[in-house]
Amino acid sequence: MEIKHQERRGFLKIFSLIIISICLLLFTICYRQRIEDPNIVFIIADDLGYGDLSCYGQTRFSTPNIDQIAKEGIKFTQHYAGSTVCAPSRSVLLTGLHSGHTPIRGNGNAKPEGQIPIPQETITISQLLQDKNYATGSFGKWGLGFIDNEGSPLKHGFDKFFGYYCQGLAHRYYPEYIWDNENKIELKNDGKQKIEYAPDLIHSEALKFIENNKNSKFFLFLPYTLPHAELNVPDDEILQKYRNKYLPEKEYKGSDYGDNYNNRGYCSQKESHAVFVAMISRLDKYVGEILYKLKEFGIDDNTVIIFTSDNGPHFEGGADPNFFDSNGPLRGYKRDLFEGGIRVPFLVRWPRHIKSGSVSDHISAFWDIFPTLAEITNINIPVNIDGISFLPALLCKENQKKHEYLYWEFHEQGGKQAVRLNNWKGIRFGVHDNPDSPILLYNLDNDVCEEQDVSMEHPEILRNIEEIMISEHTPSLLFPFNYERKNNEITQNAENR
Repeated sequence: MEIKHQERRGFLKIFSLIIISICLLLFTICYRQRIEDPNIVFIIADDLGYGDLSCYGQTRFSTPNIDQIAKEGIKFTQHYAGSTVCAPSRSVLLTGLHSGHTPIRGNGNAKPEGQIPIPQETITISQLLQDKNYATGSFGKWGLGFIDNEGSPLKHGFDKFFGYYCQGLAHRYYPEYIWDNENKIELKNDGKQKIEYAPDLIHSEALKFIENNKNSKFFLFLPYTLPHAELNVPDDEILQKYRNKYLPEKEYKGSDYGDNYNNRGYCSQKESHAVFVAMISRLDKYVGEILYKLKEFGIDDNTVIIFTSDNGPHFEGGADPNFFDSNGPLRGYKRDLFEGGIRVPFLVRWPRHIKSGSVSDHISAFWDIFPTLAEITNINIPVNIDGISFLPALLCKENQKKHEYLYWEFHEQGGKQAVRLNNWKGIRFGVHDNPDSPILLYNLDNDVCEEQDVSMEHPEILRNIEEIMISEHTPSLLFPFNYERKNNEITQNAENR
């Protein structure tokens, strides 16, 4: 009997050791998965200026939830958008290619709805994350195609889309419909009645996406429309908090909801200042609810959350960026390649990885996001992109690789190019008709406001910047400068003779 008891004890001991080993192995696998494959929440505000957050110096109102990301993570002071308007900025972000190489370089409209589609063969970070079994969802404004063409988000790495496909229709916050993947969702708004506020509906769906995927890894892309014009919010406690606080008010006369409703216009607004702050406050509330939802489901520590803006502040729809100093110390606004048009807030929070309250002056841009997210999730980074991973900067390490220069081009307002070379900034206007037009030069070291053109004093720097402008611009059939279009016409005419 004693022998049997000893055998049983020995068996139980071995069995216990096996169970403990299996548990440790499973724990190690799960722990590695949680470290190597974090969730990603990427929030892009629409036309939010560098100075529109209290953590970047805004004093007329506060953004406590967005500021919380900075307090618990890292704030970048020299991060740049992909472009100075919506569609190309998003194209740069998703492709890792700057605006001289990315396929979508402007806001060109397409029929029946939406903008010029991003080509089917384009490789996006969302596709690579989807290939790695991330659940992927985009909620907000797309602007890179429509359901019936190759630019649909469902063809570029997203399992789920909810919001506006068309940037023009996204001008209206009480639209007649929005989209759930390929399904048109008719709203109670009919061009006269303002009942269902689209940003609230979009945000609600984003929260559902988190809940539905809380037990798996996910990439949540949130290109919110706030605070882009039109200036329009529900008349609720948020607006009431700011009413009559920012006097004198600015009144704007626009295209109102009613018999002559224009679904791409901006409504009139008698309280432009109060409504603008209420829109940013509503955006801040959305961010707070995202943060709360992550904590509620216990996935907060394993989620990278990023907050930024697609370009600088605007004057559209009655907006008054000068009243709020929305571009902070910077010169320029949306559609400018001055700093105020392209330098944007950029905040990242990743508990247990990023040191709380960090501040970085590392120079980075939207085309760096692709390789950074790829490195975080252990995805092979394509060799032909323009971006450089800034993961070392996020982790406050000293081995961060730096750009030799940054390049932008813009195809509106006569055509523009810009280069940042170390602390030098060169801007060229009138590129559409004259690719050799003069270049303005600024030293951002002592002139971040870009007030003193020093091009005559530094011809060698000017030549270097000009060479970059030539080398980094790849001609585009979709978005040619005028001189390229004329050259193509001359060539075609010669071939047809």
